[in-house]
Amino acid sequence: MNETKESPALVKSLSDLALLADYSLLDTLNCDSEAKVDGMDHDPREVFSGHYVTVKPTPITSPQYIMHSKSFFRELGFDNSLAQSDAFIQMFAGNLSEVPEPMKKVGWATGYALSINGNEYYQQCPFQTGNGYGDGRAVSIFEAVIKGKRWEMQLKGGGRTPYCRGADGRAVLRSSIREFLAQEHMYALGIPTSRSLSLYASKVEKVRRPWFFDGSYSRDPEVMIEEDVAITTRVAPSFLRVGQLELFGRRARKREHSKAIEELEQIVVHLIDREYSEVIDQSLPIEEKVLLLALEFRSRITALVANWIRVGYCQGNFNSDNCTAGGFTLDYGPFGFIDMFDPQYQPWTGGGVHYAFLNQPQAAEHNYHMFCTALLPLLEPYPDRQAKLAEIRNGFSKQMQEQVENMWASKLGLSTFNQALFQELASLMIETSVDYTIFFRELSHLPDEITPLKKSFYTVSTNSEALLKSWSEWLEKWKALINLSNPSDINASSPESREKLSQKMKRLNPKYTLREWLLVPAYQAAEKGDYALIKELQEVMTNPYDEQSKEIEKKYYAKKPAELFKVAGISHISCSS
Repeated sequence: MNETKESPALVKSLSDLALLADYSLLDTLNCDSEAKVDGMDHDPREVFSGHYVTVKPTPITSPQYIMHSKSFFRELGFDNSLAQSDAFIQMFAGNLSEVPEPMKKVGWATGYALSINGNEYYQQCPFQTGNGYGDGRAVSIFEAVIKGKRWEMQLKGGGRTPYCRGADGRAVLRSSIREFLAQEHMYALGIPTSRSLSLYASKVEKVRRPWFFDGSYSRDPEVMIEEDVAITTRVAPSFLRVGQLELFGRRARKREHSKAIEELEQIVVHLIDREYSEVIDQSLPIEEKVLLLALEFRSRITALVANWIRVGYCQGNFNSDNCTAGGFTLDYGPFGFIDMFDPQYQPWTGGGVHYAFLNQPQAAEHNYHMFCTALLPLLEPYPDRQAKLAEIRNGFSKQMQEQVENMWASKLGLSTFNQALFQELASLMIETSVDYTIFFRELSHLPDEITPLKKSFYTVSTNSEALLKSWSEWLEKWKALINLSNPSDINASSPESREKLSQKMKRLNPKYTLREWLLVPAYQAAEKGDYALIKELQEVMTNPYDEQSKEIEKKYYAKKPAELFKVAGISHISCSS
């Protein structure tokens, strides 16, 4: 579905951008029959059918420019000056009233279902039916084909929608900075993700949010604070989620209305057109498309989660509604990058151990199960295809294990995974309280002895002779395995092969990750109007594998300070706002 529209050499105005408009979702899917043409639909209500609701976003008051993604602007062919032009600011701060044709003066929001750990939930919907759960503050406002690629642009914090469940539909500057920088960082890490376009905030409009006292260790918010509202624009080929397919799968399964099965097929075909058109032939019958979709999504989601673990990322809230059907990362709310290695690391107090760091493969499997369940009604006339889908679904754990084992092997510079070596390493990392990022980056230098690795140790002292001896023994086993198991060009037996292996490992083991204790002072300064730190973080975290200046290394290539462990709002968060 990536048509060959001709993009201007450089997009310098909204009029240039408007020429690229192509609203495939609005043009091919069904609008809710009770939606309002003018988009003034901001109160919670049940949405019984249709794929989307037209919604007019609520502009923030007196928007101010905070930042934009220079790299993504360059990729899209946008002039950097566009980000600070009045018309662009107005549009991407929620005011569509003056956008040039054929841009639309209304946006759209979508409903989706909720599954947690593979279990269907309805009680989060205010109507207990599942018909009121969806994009409560995310409003898509534009879809276009730019340089041969289809992109959808969505405002996070764009005001109330029928799915707002009584909330105010706003995002705050703090969480918007986190999401903006996280998307920039994940893209630079080479991990499929939604992208950051722009970030605007209001210094006049504020909302109240639950938060923690400074220096608190509480797991629950203790105080209501006033925060500046903000809107960040995230961009993706589509924002279709597993939970969205699940909603239409449930309706079809229960025969909730006469067009339920038709709407399920429409959204599945739309997903394939938007996200899988290069690998699934559009001329195939729907039953064949469904099986190919299940196979391709399985491949994407297993690779995605393995890569999350590779860079130390924990999604925190990996429900089916936070799992994209295109197989990329979305919804940077209660996420976190791990400091001290802990398989049970979970940055969100509401997330539970089932979404902890090394439980993410199991969470992905639950979401994949719900994905396949949603597709089943389309295969009712084809028992043999149902059996094939079950076979594909049952193959998830094997493919996930292969992806994770290959990832660990790559992080360790090995051609093949060695279970015994890895288990010994994991035990040592836990016992020693090792900084995950620093350890693997130092290992990428292929040290001859353990002294460089000690940079990553939080608790072990030089007096822990037995533990240090175990580390030395492990290191020798690792070096021997590299020498014996790797091909000659990367077995570290010559200066050339040693350097080649080191460089390969450094391209997989980042030097810098976006840890929360680095983010907090940056967004606190931004709340006071000082944007220097967030811009510095943007520069550092968009080059995460590179060696940078000594000043930057000292500041950002560091272990988490001991006094910040277990501090609320730094070591854990309770809401994303």
